[in-house]
Amino acid sequence: MYIKRNHQGQIEMASRTATSDCCELIAPGSPELADFIGRSDAAKSDELEASDLEFVRVLDDVIELLLAKGTIGYAELPHAARSKLTARQYLRSRSKSVALLENDR
Repeated sequence: MYIKRNHQGQIEMASRTATSDCCELIAPGSPELADFIGRSDAAKSDELEASDLEFVRVLDDVIELLLAKGTIGYAELPHAARSKLTARQYLRSRSKSVALLENDR
């Protein structure tokens, strides 16, 4: 593996092949490399999880819009989907009402 270090000497990039950025050779089993890859994977996982949560909100809004426009009917949704949608609508409405109360202080 080839790596690039930052100004503090920490690995900031890794590559299987030598590149203009990653030119320092490091053993593939190096604890330092394993630590970097673990941190990198955790950061990617956190980003993906955050993106998933944001995307769920988008899907909520799209479903609400489709229902409001009559493109799909509530009864057309599978029972499990209706239950989850109803629960999320309730939670979102509670969240909005709590936010309004907090702003009134």
